Amino acid sequence: MTTERPSAHSATDPSPATMTEEPARLLVDGTEVARYVLDPELDVRHGPRPYLHPVRTLGGTVVTDALPADHVWHLGASLAVQDVNGANLWGGRTYVRDVGYTWRDDHGVIAHAGHVERASDRYAHDLQWRDRAGRTLLTERRRLAASAVAPDAWRFDLDSALTAPGDREVRLGSPATNGRPGGAGYGGFFWRAAADGDPAVFTADAEGEEAVNGSAAPWLALTGVGPGGGAYTLVFAGLGRGDRWFVRTAMYPGVCVAFAFDRPAVVVAGETRHGRYRVWVADGTLDRNRAATLVGAVP
Repeated sequence: MTTERPSAHSATDPSPATMTEEPARLLVDGTEVARYVLDPELDVRHGPRPYLHPVRTLGGTVVTDALPADHVWHLGASLAVQDVNGANLWGGRTYVRDVGYTWRDDHGVIAHAGHVERASDRYAHDLQWRDRAGRTLLTERRRLAASAVAPDAWRFDLDSALTAPGDREVRLGSPATNGRPGGAGYGGFFWRAAADGDPAVFTADAEGEEAVNGSAAPWLALTGVGPGGGAYTLVFAGLGRGDRWFVRTAMYPGVCVAFAFDRPAVVVAGETRHGRYRVWVADGTLDRNRAATLVGAVP
């Protein structure tokens, strides 16, 4: 059964999220480069979950966007999936086969469940992925780290271990797996980038949204302009088996390590899905050679 809801762009929506717990901060050589919001108080329709925002280059340019008017549920950089055994943990309307996007009472939350480690350059915690009734669908151990790689670039690392309950498998789906055409296979590690200027995207052998969306290239770069006019480049790596890149530049700048681009992903009962995602955050507009050099320097 579907329930009509007001538009997520209505005046009743909250503006920046309030928090019940202090964010974690990641520093590189004493400079804060990212703030990790642990427990945002958001309308459940916006997919409450921990997220990174603002993320900055070493030069201070902001490279994430959160709660944008076009998609209020885009929260900086985060892990989120629209269909987790039928629960919407992404936010916004749910794509229903043969119906389209529909407001439903199916929104869950991804909740901070406890600190594991906290330091200036790293943070680790436990999370619970819950459905609308509060039942735990998945548990997660997540680790974040920041490190310097060059005078004008630093690297963000996120390691995630998603574990299914011992008595049932968990299926991860997307609008694409639920019938939406056009390569809308989003859901996974998603980065909503700063929106000023004209973004561009490329891999080692392709460029442009149409060519890159759905690819399995080893790395992908997004260039853009942040608030205040600073140019930046984000270089992403970390596709797992079966993952694909979901990319948008025309409607908004965003990159996702998509878990279910064209078919559902399954976490077997009692087993764990591991992911390691890396993002190089650089000042300026990098070319292919520089992007490939950054990725190739990782042991």
